[in-house]
Amino acid sequence: MRFTLKDYQADAVGDILRELASARDFYRSASRRVSSVALASTTGSGKTIMAAAVIEALFWGSDDFDVPSDPNSVVMWFSDDPSLNQQTRHRLQQASDRLRSRLITVEHPFRHAKLQPGNVYFINTSKLSRNSLLVRGYESAETLPGMAPHPDTVPFTFWDTLRNTIEDPNLTLYMVLDEAHRGMGRRSTSDTPTIVKRLINGHNGVPPIPIVWGISATVQRFEESMDEAQVQDSRVHLRTVAVDPVRIQESGLLKDDIVLDFPAETGDFNTVLLRRGVRKVKSMSAAWSEYAAAQSEEESVKPLLVLQVPNKPSTTELAAAIDSIYDEWPDLGYDAIAHVFGEHKTQSFGPFSVPYISPERVQDATYIRILLAKDAISTGWDCPRAEVMVSFRPAKDETHITQLLGRMIRTPLARRVEGDDLLNSVECILPKFNRKAANLVLEKIMGTEVLDDDFEIGRRVLIDPLLMTPNPEVPDEVWELFSELPTETLPRKHANPIKRLTSLAHALAADGLEPGAGALAHERLHGVLNGLAAEYSKDLAKAQEDVLTVTGGTVRSHRGLRTDSVWAEEADDRAIQDAYRHGARTITPDVARTYIDHVVEDNDDEDVLREAHVRVAALAMLPQTRPKLDEAADALAAKWLGEHRVTIKALPESRQSLFAEITAMSTDPQLVSMALPKNRQEETKRFVGESAQLLDRRPLHLLADEEGMFPVGKLNPDEIEVLDTEAARGNLLAWYRNPAGGRDSMSVAYQDRHGDWRTLRPDFLFFIDNSKGVQANIVDPHGAWLPDALAKMRGMARFAEIHGEDFHRIESISRIDGKLRVLDLKLADVRAAVLDARDADDAYRTSSVEY
Repeated sequence: MRFTLKDYQADAVGDILRELASARDFYRSASRRVSSVALASTTGSGKTIMAAAVIEALFWGSDDFDVPSDPNSVVMWFSDDPSLNQQTRHRLQQASDRLRSRLITVEHPFRHAKLQPGNVYFINTSKLSRNSLLVRGYESAETLPGMAPHPDTVPFTFWDTLRNTIEDPNLTLYMVLDEAHRGMGRRSTSDTPTIVKRLINGHNGVPPIPIVWGISATVQRFEESMDEAQVQDSRVHLRTVAVDPVRIQESGLLKDDIVLDFPAETGDFNTVLLRRGVRKVKSMSAAWSEYAAAQSEEESVKPLLVLQVPNKPSTTELAAAIDSIYDEWPDLGYDAIAHVFGEHKTQSFGPFSVPYISPERVQDATYIRILLAKDAISTGWDCPRAEVMVSFRPAKDETHITQLLGRMIRTPLARRVEGDDLLNSVECILPKFNRKAANLVLEKIMGTEVLDDDFEIGRRVLIDPLLMTPNPEVPDEVWELFSELPTETLPRKHANPIKRLTSLAHALAADGLEPGAGALAHERLHGVLNGLAAEYSKDLAKAQEDVLTVTGGTVRSHRGLRTDSVWAEEADDRAIQDAYRHGARTITPDVARTYIDHVVEDNDDEDVLREAHVRVAALAMLPQTRPKLDEAADALAAKWLGEHRVTIKALPESRQSLFAEITAMSTDPQLVSMALPKNRQEETKRFVGESAQLLDRRPLHLLADEEGMFPVGKLNPDEIEVLDTEAARGNLLAWYRNPAGGRDSMSVAYQDRHGDWRTLRPDFLFFIDNSKGVQANIVDPHGAWLPDALAKMRGMARFAEIHGEDFHRIESISRIDGKLRVLDLKLADVRAAVLDARDADDAYRTSSVEY
């Protein structure tokens, strides 16, 4: 893989591989049962990258996921849109060097009687329609055998190829049903359900597809597709792997904020607001340039403005728009404007000639700064550097606007710019909309499949926000303390301590913090293996004997009497190498390879090398080996992260983010430091009908407007009461409304009722001045009646037990019988009561005091 998987992507890939292995075993068993699995993950989450990792593991195996290769696997990728197939193929090529030559678009004439193992074949609805040359004559041949013509120059149809492939006992066919972009500006053809039904269920002598792997934006979308295809009950659906949208948002892969702008009065404001959009993309350009300079990055993000026009745009209106763009941005290059209209040729608008560019090229063609588009541009299109959209679509076209906006939500750097709301946002300017019409867009964004349940996942939709910047009234000591506060990472399901140590070693060596870290890490692990060999020498000798011996059994029947016997043969080099490869997967191939070098010490003797391979295979068989290696890897990683913590914080943000990701590669919560917030976008008005009311404000927030104030009108009454109570104590230096994501957010890991790790972000941090100097308080008002209340309180209690010394107070608050009650989680007896409580209400009634 050319890309490092995000944690949620790695977990999803591991889950899908396990389900596909079960599906394969299910099909290869005596029952020959056909099955399906599905991956459901929201728009922008990198489903194609996950698919590339899965297919690589199918073809070549994976040590990361402990999956052996399946040399008999073949993949057929199906969608109902040929352009989507080509874009998917292009993305798979970008994601995987190993797949590049194995991605085949099925075209006439197709001269293979069977699909070849180790390849991915792309096919779409039109290629299997009745009039396609790939299948011509197949239908009539069933009625009049031998009379219907086959496709020109080919003695079989694609249906024949498919039948031959499925019936070959040495091949396993996986069909990817790509429903990921359904509804994003395209309609299925009328043939689609019929053709999908034929593929999945089988027809006219073609057996059903053995394994169907659905990829979709939602679980419902895949289920609807299977229902439309009338999939038979005989196919068993094993599992749908649904990726948690909270983890997707927390990964930083998607933008946090969507900002909507529209005029407050009626009139023709197309060019006025287009100029506003141009100014915004210019200011974003400056902000990205400043960020690149501050981070010592060679290249800056080149943000793009997308101008969305009606399906039949006025040539005069577009000429005026382009004229306004150049008037507002005179330095814009002559080739900086392009279009992605259905007419794939240069378009003339008055004196301006605008060339066509294919959608998938826009992201890399950074000289293009203004893009003209109509509907949703193109199925599956993504352009992370698209930061501003101006839509000339009328108010009734909110669906088209929402669809295009849904294609612009990826972050340009594939990570969050910590603490900077401006660079983590996308802006949509709507000249033809009023507030009522803009609310329709907001409702679609908040309630459609484009962006599911945004308030829950941390993404916000903002209307006319104001940028908050660091408050000059906040003392420097507060900022210094903030940057030192502990916060926790979200544990991973399938963490590999050895891989984590290796990644950390490479990163430390690359930044010159620990020269030769890779060799040092392997030396430590080699020492563990040597220690195990000495401590468990008898067990190791027995394991080596097992590696060198192949045993079997014989059953003999003589005149009705059965006798059983066993036999043993000396293992040959092939058997030893197979045992070594299996052992290398246990201790990781890199460690196995370097341990071989360590054992043989430049000795080229064949027998010595053979003995070293046997030793590795035998060590891997010891039950103590992997736990001891993991323990040593975690210990060394913790040591290095502790020693270099301060130095890492001085590195550019991209490197800090990398180290944060490496730190999080653990099955337990890991400690990291907070990142300083740089700015935040906040709405300052509440609208009742068309009238605007200013939201209440409070002073001393870390980020504030020009008057030193922060809007609090969106806080609930309990949160307002807590805020005002803390301010009234008289020792408040500053406060911080904890955001929903990012390293500038205080995070506490907790386990839900199913045992899965989640992230709690307490509502408030309060900074006070007392006899011990500046100290921080965590205060989290959270209703005891909410279903996650007890799990979150237990997470806070665990955090307080470990990190309590870093805070003056750690408190959970809820309204009980009309009054706010507080649990002081720094007290051991309160923590014990929380752990023993039946529910959150019980904990408050037995162990809280009045707030």
